Amino acid sequence: MGTRTALVEDLMERFPHVPREAVFKEDLLRGGVAFDKSALSDNEGGDVKPKSYFIFSFDHGTLPELGEAALRRPPEEIILTGGPYDLRRTVVSVRVNPASPYRVAADDEGVLGLYLDGKRIADVGVPPMPEYYRHTLSNGKSVMEVAPTIQWGYLIYLTVFRVCQYFGAKEECQYCDINHNWRQHKAAGRPYTGVKDVEEVLEALEIIDRYDTQKASTAYTLTGGAITKTVAGRDEADFYGHYAKAIEERFPGRWIGKVVAQALPRDDVQRFKDYGVQIYHPNFEVWDRRLFELYCPGKERYVGRDEWHKRILDSAEIFGARNVIPNFVAGVEMAEPFGFTTVDEAIASTTEGLRFFMSHGITPRFTTWCPEPTTPLGKANPQGAPLEYHIRLLQAYRQTMEDFGLSSPPGYGPPGPGHAVFSVSSFMDSLPAREPVEEEPAKA
Repeated sequence: MGTRTALVEDLMERFPHVPREAVFKEDLLRGGVAFDKSALSDNEGGDVKPKSYFIFSFDHGTLPELGEAALRRPPEEIILTGGPYDLRRTVVSVRVNPASPYRVAADDEGVLGLYLDGKRIADVGVPPMPEYYRHTLSNGKSVMEVAPTIQWGYLIYLTVFRVCQYFGAKEECQYCDINHNWRQHKAAGRPYTGVKDVEEVLEALEIIDRYDTQKASTAYTLTGGAITKTVAGRDEADFYGHYAKAIEERFPGRWIGKVVAQALPRDDVQRFKDYGVQIYHPNFEVWDRRLFELYCPGKERYVGRDEWHKRILDSAEIFGARNVIPNFVAGVEMAEPFGFTTVDEAIASTTEGLRFFMSHGITPRFTTWCPEPTTPLGKANPQGAPLEYHIRLLQAYRQTMEDFGLSSPPGYGPPGPGHAVFSVSSFMDSLPAREPVEEEPAKA
C-alpha cells in the first residue's frame, strides 16, 4: 500500500468503530518505535521514568543492537495526544525498534513528538520519575528493580521469579523471551534479581506506599516463570502465594492483588484465594489446538490444552468468573510457518476462544505480540502479525463482550479511549468508557 501512513489511514477508514487511537497504539506495540537521542532518559538519575524490563524484553533487538537506547533507557511508556488525528490521551508501552517508521524525537524547541514517515503525528508525554524510584532499599537495591510500576503508575509489577522452568526448545513457549531477557541483563552487568526475597518486596512496597501520596498505584501483579518442580522448596501455588500472603498481611486492602500463574489444579487455586489473591490470570496463550501444542510445548507436556481450559473454568468457581482473566498473545495465530495464512481464519479461531470463555462469564484479555528476535517465532516473523489482524481483533473482542453482556474486567483501570492506562494492548482503549468510579478490590 506504499507508506505506513497510508496503511494506517486505510484501516481507520475501513474500521471506523475501532478508536483511531487504538490503531496507532496497536501498530506501535506490534512493530516498535525508534527513539532519537533527545528522547531517551537519563536512567534512574534523571527526571523521566525509564524502561524497567519488568519481565520480557519487549524490544525488536537485543541490548547490544539497541545502540544508545541500551545505555540511556527509553521511557517506560509514552502518552500520545493531539496532532493531525486529534488523538485522545493514549498510554503505550515502549517497544524499541531502531528500524521502525515511527520515531520519537524532540523538535527545535525541545518538545517531544511522534513522527511517522517523517511527519509529526502526535505530541508525546513521558512518565515523570516517581518519588518512590528516588529511594533505595536498605541493601541498596532500587525500587525499580524490585517493584517497578507500569500502566502510568497504576500497576506494581512483581516478577518474583525472573526465569522459567520450561527450558529449551522442547519446553519454552515459542514467542517468549523471559529466559533470554534474564541472560542479557546479567551479561550487561545490570542488576536483575532472579528470585526476589519477600522482605525486599515488602520494603519496596513500603517505599511506594509512603511516597505514592496520590495513591496512583492501585493493583499489584505477582508473576514470573512457570514452576514445574520447586523454587526455594515451594511449589508454584505456594511460591507465588506466600508473597501475596505477606503483602496482604502487611498492607491489608491497599492494592488489588493479582497473580499470573499456570492453570493449576483446584486445590492449588484455592490456596491462591486463601493467601489473599483477588484476581487470577491462568493464561491460555493461543486458542487453536494445533498452535497451542506447537507454540506452548511445555504447557502441553505438563498440563495439556484440554486440562488447561478445564482448570480455567474450575478456577471461576473459586474466584468468581469475573475475577478469572486469562491472557492470550494476540498475533501468534498468524506466525509462520505454522500459523493461519489469512486474517479471516485467525480472527475466526480467536473469536471461537473468546466465545468459549465469555459464555462462561470469563473475560480474557490479551497482550499484543512483540516478535522478540531471540525467540523462534520472533526470528521467523520479524514483522509480527498484520496490523489488520490486530484491528479486527479489537472489533471482535468488543462485539463478543457485548454478545454476552460483559463489561471490562477489574484490576485494569478505566476503560475507553482517552481514559485507559493498560499499555500492552488496546483492548481497554477499545471498550466503552464508563463514569469514573474508584475501583475496589474484586470480590468473588
